[in-house]
This record gives sequence, C-alpha cells and structure tokens, in this order.
Amino acid sequence: MSTFDSTKVLLQSLLEEAVTGKLQLPDFQRGWVWDDEHVRSLLVSVSRSFPVGAVMLLETGGEARFQTRPVENVLFSGPIPTPETLILDGQQRLTTLTQVLKLQGPVKTFNEKGAEIERFYYLDIEKAMSDDSLEEAFFAVPGDRKLKKDFDRVVTLDLSTPLFECEAMCFPCNQILNSDAWEEALQEFAPDKFPVYMKFRRKVLSAFREYQLPVIKLAKATSKEAVCLVFEKVNTGGVPLSVFELVTASFAADSFNLRDDWFGSSLRKVEGRSARLYADENLASVEPTDFLQAIALLHTYEGRLADIEAGKTGKAVSPVSAKRGAILNLKLGTYHKWADHVEQGFKDAARFLRMELVLTTTDLPYRTQITPLAAMMAHLKERWREPRICEKLTRWYWCGVFGELYGGAVETRIANDLEEVLAWIDDGPEPRTVVDANFQPKRLNTLRSRLSAAYKGLNVLIQREGSKDFFWKASIRDLEAEEVALDIHHIFPKAWCTAQGIKSAIYDSVINKTPISYKANRMIGGSAPSEYLRALQAHKQVGLGDAAMDAVLESHRIDPSHLRADEFDAFFEARGRSLCAIVAAAMGKPVDVGGTSFFA
Repeated sequence: MSTFDSTKVLLQSLLEEAVTGKLQLPDFQRGWVWDDEHVRSLLVSVSRSFPVGAVMLLETGGEARFQTRPVENVLFSGPIPTPETLILDGQQRLTTLTQVLKLQGPVKTFNEKGAEIERFYYLDIEKAMSDDSLEEAFFAVPGDRKLKKDFDRVVTLDLSTPLFECEAMCFPCNQILNSDAWEEALQEFAPDKFPVYMKFRRKVLSAFREYQLPVIKLAKATSKEAVCLVFEKVNTGGVPLSVFELVTASFAADSFNLRDDWFGSSLRKVEGRSARLYADENLASVEPTDFLQAIALLHTYEGRLADIEAGKTGKAVSPVSAKRGAILNLKLGTYHKWADHVEQGFKDAARFLRMELVLTTTDLPYRTQITPLAAMMAHLKERWREPRICEKLTRWYWCGVFGELYGGAVETRIANDLEEVLAWIDDGPEPRTVVDANFQPKRLNTLRSRLSAAYKGLNVLIQREGSKDFFWKASIRDLEAEEVALDIHHIFPKAWCTAQGIKSAIYDSVINKTPISYKANRMIGGSAPSEYLRALQAHKQVGLGDAAMDAVLESHRIDPSHLRADEFDAFFEARGRSLCAIVAAAMGKPVDVGGTSFFA
C-alpha cells in the first residue's frame, strides 16, 4: 500500500486551509525567514504561472504525532483548531503566500540587511498590463501604506485608504483572491478606470486564482522515522534538525516539554537534568542525544529480553538499538520510565571514570563511550561496584580506548556492547569490543596529537601508575587536584632533538612525552636530559638524590640511565615497550611487541 499520494491543488484552497487552521506546521519547523526580495520574486512567478515547486504535506492522526502551530501570523479568536494536515516541505512558499494574499494585516518580513520590517504588497495595474514590466509591477510599502523620501518628510505615494488606492490604480495583493470590496470601491471612486481594471483582472488576478500547486501528501500511516527522514531530505537548504529537536516536538504533542526537562527553565523554576550532570566535570560534554540514546538502549534491551523470554527466535526477536529510528520511536511513557535511572547511570559512569583517573572531559578519550557505559550502570545499579563486575567494565573500557573502536559512527557498537557486556558479566562470552581490540606497538609512533583517544588514554594510564612530578614532591594526580598547572611535555626537549638531527615525527611521538608541571617544564627548557636532571636535583625546592630522582622517572616508565647518558635511541625503544606493557595490562590482553623497533 502506498504511503503517499500526489496530485494538484488550487493555491487558494491550500491558503484557505492555512487561515482556518486545517493546514498547520509541525513545531520542529523553523520560523519563516524570507525577505522582501524573495516575497516579490515568488509573487512574480505565480503571476506568470511559472512552477514554484511541489509542497509536501502529512496527514495528522497517525503514529507521527507532533506539537503543531499555525502558519506564521495566522491568529484565531478562539482555541486553535486541530489540523488535518501539516506542512513538511514548502513552508516558506506557503507562509509567504498566506501572509500576502490572505491576511489583512501587514506582512512581517525582513529587508536586505536582515532587519524586521512590516510591508503591504501592491500591484501597479498599469505596469502589470505590460509583460515587460510585470516584475516591476509588484512593490511593497511600509506598514502605514505610505512611501516617503527625504528622511520620511515627503510622502511620494499614499495608499492608506481605498480612495487613494483607486486613484493611483494600485491594487492590494491581499485582495487578489477575492476582490469584491476593492471593485466596489473602484466603482465608487474611479468608475472610468473600471474597464482597464477588468483587463488586469483577467490577465493577472485569474493567474493567481487558477494557480495549482503539485502536492505530495504522506498518509497518516507513515512512520515517525520516515516522516523525519523525509523532512530532512527535502529541507537540505536549512539547518539539519537533531534527534533531540524531533523528539521534543513529538513529546510536546503530549504536553511534555523535553527541552525544559533537559535544559531547565528559569521562568518555570525548573532545574534541568543537564545542570545536574554538567556539575560533574566528566559529564560536561554529554549531549541531549546521548541521554536519549541511553534510554533507547535500555528500552530496546528490555524488549529483546521479553521476546526471548516469550520463546521468540531469529528475526522475531527485536534488536537492541541506539540508532535514530529507535530514539524517534520512544514514547513519552518510556522516557518517564527510564530518565531518572539513566541520569543516575551517567553519574555512576562519571564515578567509574574517576576511579580510572579520567578526571575531566579534557582527559576523556571518547565521549561516545560514556553512553553505553551509562546504560550499563543504569541496568546494573549498585552491582557495578562489585570487584568482579568492575574489573570487566574496566577491561571493556580500555579495550574500546586502545582499540580505538569508538570513533566515527558507533551506533551498532554501542548496542552490541550493552547486550554483550551485560551477558559477559553474567558469565557469557567476551564482548566483541574486547575481542576486536588490537593495539599495534607502532601506533605509538603516530600518536602525536593530544586530541587522539589513545594519546589521552596513555596520559591517563601514566597518571594512574602513580607518576610523580619532576619538580614538585607530589603525584601528578595530587597536583591536578590542587590545580597546579600541568601539561604533556617532551622528555627529550624539542630543541635538543632538533640539534641532534632527530626528526619531529620521532620526537613528537607520545613515547617522548609525559605529564609534568609547568614549573618542571620551564626548568627543562631545551637542555639535554643529563643537564636538566642535575639542575632539578640541585634546586633548593627539590633537593633529590639520584635514587629519589630515578624513582620519579621510573614512575613515568622512563629508564633513568638513558636520560642521564642522553641516549635518545635507547630511551625511545625502552619506553615504547614500557608503554605497550601498561596498555596490555589495562586491556587485559597481550600487546605483541616482538622485534618491533620504535625508532626505525
């Protein structure tokens, strides 16, 4: 059965539906934005019977329920009627024509600079009778219907009364579809001009009255996902709508304001979930769509378990999903059921990350990995703290980071991980993320950007190992908590490496970098390691002997003997292997270094 119908509809019939409320807009449609030039261009096209493109409508009353609003500036004295159809494509055109042709008040549009203006549109009848001048025949006047010059001191055209309109033979566009009142005025004030007007009526007004628009109408049986997909396909010129905006419009149909629930409202004195989540630095990058994804994961996971419990098999068992369609199909009741649990799940995910020494969003390798983690936490509740479970969550997390499996499109992996990690916790097989994760030792050579997930992960692991600062007598973790300026700096300084002919592709690798304080980095400068170590140890605030300084270096997985001898090659090879060892420990699976040469 076809989900749509295509036909032609009289323009004036569509506009009549707009002003009576039968035709409205889904609330996710953005506002009317056409400027004065666009308005006049459209009027010219219709007057010439040129095609202006098809419009797409959606029958209401089906699965795809959205909050609705009337076409721009259409007002009702009583309650707003329930619409029969909604505009998916053609909003700007239909809104323009509704305002110009059907509303008695001024059109609220924009000038070429984007400033809001009010305009009434007119046709110069004499110019309209000439094919060469039809484009010039359409013109606009301000809200007081007067054209002025010399800083508004001199009125050059006054159309503020029917008498003035008739005398000037300027026809108001808001009477194009029904000119009875204007014709009566013309017969009263300028009957001698009536023959000319009738020619104008046959040539120009009839073009509007007989104009038909191609209309594609989606049936009410069309799914919400299909409606949203179609909407985005036909609105390629606009800003794409997020899933959150579409779900907000859907929930609004049930009188629930999802935007206020997430962002809060000072007017309604409502604190949003985002404020509570963003209070934790690990959650400051969580987006509203992430939150909805976690709810979709738990809802579809529950549905899958119910199908299996009911004895269904194969394709009859519904899948776990975090995809767009699963989110768009969420019902308001489902949101209410899971929202508080998911909020707590994100908070528990942040606690887990802090245990792993991921302390802020700057340290966070993948924002996308928080979503399935939060869903797991929401399902497990307090069980996630059990050592056996926490150990598996840790392995899964670091496999995702060092396998670099959470970049790009991850909806499928997110869904698989929720189901498979929870099964693994209950003694099922290892999840694919753990099985698939494979860290190649030579990857260390190419990790140079602090934006890389694995780069961030290594920085966190070094701190988790208890690394101490080269200058301050404290661990990097404690210094960060005390807000001492820290960063990731070169171990063999850049200037020294350049002087030795070492390529930047080598010395900029994460193998030659480690987290230290700004103070320590200033003292290192561009000196050889053997020199800056002596300077650091001799500083009155440091006062470390060789053994104590060696222990600091070893806490960063650095062999002290290589630094004291300024042996870059030996340092580079040894530290590369040490970093691979801590990666392997975090992933809970070997990293095959073999005969790898990091310096080659």
